[in-house]
Parts: sequence; structure tokens; C-alpha cells
Amino acid sequence: MVEKLKILFLCTGNSCRSQMAEGWARHLKSDSIQPFSAGLEAHGLNTNAVQVMQEAGVDITSQKSQTVEEVETVPFDFVITVCGHADENCPVFTCATRVVHFGFDDPPKLAQNAKTEEEALDHYRRVRDEIRTFVETLPEILW
Repeated sequence: MVEKLKILFLCTGNSCRSQMAEGWARHLKSDSIQPFSAGLEAHGLNTNAVQVMQEAGVDITSQKSQTVEEVETVPFDFVITVCGHADENCPVFTCATRVVHFGFDDPPKLAQNAKTEEEALDHYRRVRDEIRTFVETLPEILW
């Protein structure tokens, strides 16, 4: 039996992008990846992220918004930063972890100027789909 890769998806608040990535990895790659997500801070699950993931058939409501300190003892094979701020401020991991950056737009920031709720959700949907496309390439893209 092949051991699953332990992958941490890291962003600033662990509320949206990293949560989506964890959800997609759990949904699409559970045979090869043991996914985690964390943030430099913990802002709680973003309700719009939860909604658009549910629209795609992925339930992330059991996931928890947590800080990187809460998972620092996990021997990750890879840490994937999904936002520029997390990439620039990524902590040093004690295990032999490889850190890689694949950035995605911030849906809450994009949705700030939306004129309707539907327009706001469209930003979340676009990023959700981009993250899915990225997760589908894992783990091969990491080598």
C-alpha cells in the first residue's frame, strides 16, 4: 500500500481558498493525498465558499479554520501556499517539507464591489473552478 502524500494548503485566514483546495483534494484525490488546510490566522469558514463548494457537490462544513501552529507537528510532504501573503510570510517547517506557491485570486476581495449577491458568488465560483483544475493535476505537478 502506498502512503498518501500529506499536503497542507496554506493561506492567510484559512477561510476560503485553502478550504476549497482541501475540500477538492479530499473529494478528488483521497486515494493519493491526505489534505490539510491552515492559515497564518484563523478567520472561520467563509459561508460563500461553503455554498459554492456545495453547489459543486463538495461539503466542506466539517472542515475547521485553523492556524498553521495547530498542524505544525504533521510531517507534511508539501506545503502549497495559495495566496501571495501566505507565500511571502510562510513559516519555516521543522520537517523536510517542500514549499511551493500556486496563487489564486481572493474571492472576498473580488466580491467587495459586486452589485448583487449572484455577482459576488460568481467570483467564488470562478476561483473554486480554478482550484479544482489545479487539484486535478496533483500530485504530479509537484514533482
